[in-house]
Amino acid sequence: MEATVLSQLNTLFRKRIDLTESGKISFEDLEHILMKTAYNIPFENICIINKNTSEITKDSLIQKILLKNEGGLCYELNAILYLFLLENGFKVGLVSGVVYDPVNSVYQSMGRTHVTILLTHEDKTYLIDTGFGANLPLKPVPLNGEMISSNNGEFRIKKEKTSFGDYILEMKLKHKDSDWRIGYAFDTETMINDMSDLNEIQTIIKDHKMSPFNKSPLITKLTEAGNVTLTNNSFTQWINGTVLKEEIENEKFKELLNKIFHHKGQVF
Repeated sequence: MEATVLSQLNTLFRKRIDLTESGKISFEDLEHILMKTAYNIPFENICIINKNTSEITKDSLIQKILLKNEGGLCYELNAILYLFLLENGFKVGLVSGVVYDPVNSVYQSMGRTHVTILLTHEDKTYLIDTGFGANLPLKPVPLNGEMISSNNGEFRIKKEKTSFGDYILEMKLKHKDSDWRIGYAFDTETMINDMSDLNEIQTIIKDHKMSPFNKSPLITKLTEAGNVTLTNNSFTQWINGTVLKEEIENEKFKELLNKIFHHKGQVF
């Protein structure tokens, strides 16, 4: 990094995602970074379920995700990636959005609780997201409407003014979607200017009666063949389009939490 020593966060993040390269990261490297992040850092709500959340700070994110090897929700996963990209010289910012509920065909009623990243490169703006469960683009998605195709499916962004922002992420997941569907709306006009703003989002997700993340444990991550998802009563694997679902008990949950996700925590 221009003859300087890598910071603690920079070094630990590379180790956490099993990135052996220590040199300067280019825009072209981001696809590789996003894939390794998706394969190594799970999307999960264990701390919410255990009621042991911490104030969101740079240090607390380093401790939770990089030192304790846990995962997190969007406001944690995209925040730690944002900090890593910032330290590697990228022009990035955090923005908020509202996730679309495809079952009821409405946007979630909790407000702008999804956090994602905008990155500007050569006067072009891209969305980068590593905190959207199994719905990750795995590549920077340009805001100009151009479709990108990745190992996880096809993604594009539509400029559309709604009550929830000025753009919409659309996706067609590999082996899952035959038509385009809405992922979330997001607002590029209001940036998240301080990490402390993420605490309000965490509080809503932790306490709101409509929150999908405060009722039962969920942990998921992408794999090269698809994804794996663990809940308190099931373990689901998507392998090259084939879905295998196993009903489980509490002891099996603890075993898989450690074996598949390398997560040392328990759900109390």
